[in-house]
Amino acid sequence: MSIRIEMINSFYDGYREDVRLEKSRHGQLEYFTTMHYINKMTAANTSVLEIGAGTGRYSIALAQKGYNVTAVELADKNLDILMENAKGIDNLHCYQGDALDLGKFDDNSFDLTLVLGPMYHLYAKEDMLKALNEAVRVTKPGGIIMTAFLSIHAIMYDDYLQGNFVYGFKENFTEDFKVKHFTEQLFTGFYIDEFEALFDTLQVKHITTVATDGVLELAEMTKNFAMSDEDFDLFAKYHLHNCERREYLGSSSHLLHICQKEQ
Repeated sequence: MSIRIEMINSFYDGYREDVRLEKSRHGQLEYFTTMHYINKMTAANTSVLEIGAGTGRYSIALAQKGYNVTAVELADKNLDILMENAKGIDNLHCYQGDALDLGKFDDNSFDLTLVLGPMYHLYAKEDMLKALNEAVRVTKPGGIIMTAFLSIHAIMYDDYLQGNFVYGFKENFTEDFKVKHFTEQLFTGFYIDEFEALFDTLQVKHITTVATDGVLELAEMTKNFAMSDEDFDLFAKYHLHNCERREYLGSSSHLLHICQKEQ
């Protein structure tokens, strides 16, 4: 087993991925925004592949909407919960697998391919491109690929702004401000243009890049943060109106790259 897979399993063994998108306002907003774009870009009878499905939050919701969903998850604990949650849902099929090798699936098989977790945990450019190439390969011509990634700015703000910025900078940047990607950091972030450039050699057309949770993750770290349901509903509308604006993207912890496979 690779160091990467051992680290992923170790982390998720002690993490409640099953409640991540429900317990916080930024998780709720990430789910709301991602589902908005999925619903916007899918039609009836859509076949969906989710790579890095976690415990099934998206896959189950999409299966319940009537889509034919295939969910692939790497982490053992997450897969166990996913399989339990998927019981009785006939149009949801679950497998253990790695984004780097989707060999169990034929070329041009899915209308929509979701890569909503793997790019957080890939560190070598070769592996990043392998995962993206696999996602494109299994997607039908004209199909949509949605890929989640983390902002390096958000990692610096959320994890290192309070008292250890020098350490965080040395961990995540070279002296000339290039982003480091290395296994020991577990979660890796990107400059937005750096991530978009990974798709330059792929047979896809970029549709948009979306901020999925805005500044809420950082805001929720403040001691007296509170947001009523009424405020959240209005903020979600404000966020959705602005989430594709380039000036808005850098404030978001989680982002979503959306592209279409060429015909």
